Amino acid sequence: MRIILSFAALLLICATRLAPAAPASQETYNRNWPQWRGPAGNGIVLHGNPPLEWSEVKNVKWKTKLPGTGHATPVIWENRIFVLTAVASGVPAAPAATPNREQAPEGQRRRGGRGGGGPLPEHTFQTLCLDRNTGTVLWEQVARREVPHQSVQPSNSFSSGSPVTDGERVYASFGSYGLHCYDMDGKLIWDKDLGKVSVTFGEGSSPALHGDILMVVQDNNGDSYIYAFDKKTGAELWKKKRDEGSGWTTPYFIERNGNVEAVVNGSNAVRSYDLKTGNVLWQCSGLGSNPVPMIVGNEKMVFAMSGHRNPAAIAIELGGSGDLTGTSAVRWSTDRGTPYVPSPLLYGDYLYFLQRTGPQLSCVDPNTGKFHYSQQRLSGISGVYASPVGVQDKVYLVGQNGATVVVEKSKDLKILATNLLEDSLDASPAVVGNQLFLRGHNYLYCIAENHGLFIWSGA
Repeated sequence: MRIILSFAALLLICATRLAPAAPASQETYNRNWPQWRGPAGNGIVLHGNPPLEWSEVKNVKWKTKLPGTGHATPVIWENRIFVLTAVASGVPAAPAATPNREQAPEGQRRRGGRGGGGPLPEHTFQTLCLDRNTGTVLWEQVARREVPHQSVQPSNSFSSGSPVTDGERVYASFGSYGLHCYDMDGKLIWDKDLGKVSVTFGEGSSPALHGDILMVVQDNNGDSYIYAFDKKTGAELWKKKRDEGSGWTTPYFIERNGNVEAVVNGSNAVRSYDLKTGNVLWQCSGLGSNPVPMIVGNEKMVFAMSGHRNPAAIAIELGGSGDLTGTSAVRWSTDRGTPYVPSPLLYGDYLYFLQRTGPQLSCVDPNTGKFHYSQQRLSGISGVYASPVGVQDKVYLVGQNGATVVVEKSKDLKILATNLLEDSLDASPAVVGNQLFLRGHNYLYCIAENHGLFIWSGA
């Protein structure tokens, strides 16, 4: 359906597009959702109180039809929402290369990916900016038009890495299809081509931003690297080789003794990089293959997990240097119920994680590794790729079947609500103020109290 906007609404949109950006205070940063896992990069909502219950006809402020396919979480700054997508168009070209099936997880050793490993059509790799109040599209930019050089698994997309913003610029990474920096009104500031890489199942790592440094992890079947760029100019600050194969994780930043470390998951080792130099400060082995989840941590420890072959979770005490494998710095470990794709949630004195990509939830004391409960099945939800968020002593867990289960922050499993939408959900949720944003395969939803349904088709 087509929505006719009032003159006042058009003025609001124009004002939004023309308003100059200003450097953000920490308080402003904390009240937005500037990156994949929120302002702290850990899934914790620092300011907000979204609805507990919703459906297609309850507490949906608006839903907007999105073009193409993507699993990237939207990022939000004030009245702007940024979301990435890849849109198939044109006639299929020559057959694309297929990921190595021998490395595929159980249950996925079948089609090479979208298109079944056969010819792929040209795709446009797009950044969309939407109005947070109405869901209308303010601008869209096409970064590339290309035929993908390799296919992806059916559970992935050609746009699975999330953007990041600092309130002045938005950074969109499409992996092999470029890293792109726009201002808040969609003007291209700079872009980088890091080359084509082969990643089993397709790419999916998100860029990470701290201060003036933008980091990108490019783990793949060839030579893997981690990069640091000047966020304003795109100039390369440093580049370090990584002893890793295909990967999909994102750096997690910690600040200790006036220094900033970027901790990155890995099959061969979890590594901490000095943000200024790229030098490895410490590393610790012990995870299984294909570690997708992002690191989480507190002032004492960081927690790394994998759930593919040889699943594992390890708690690593901060303050060490060199190779910490097998030392007392590894405070505890477990192989029970660890996640393959969704990242864990460290929420105060509770560490939550799901088993592989299923709805079996565990809750652990992060200090000791003792389970409060283990691998408890959440009824009503199936298939979990999204990472959980914690807000107002509640944990929101989003399933691929369109259901979101909300549980109480507690050592006992207490389900508070189960909510169902008519869309498939792979992207992680985002929260700003009293609004919850869910990106489905077809729609972007804004969930807010006491709202009916407003649909913007983009037509």
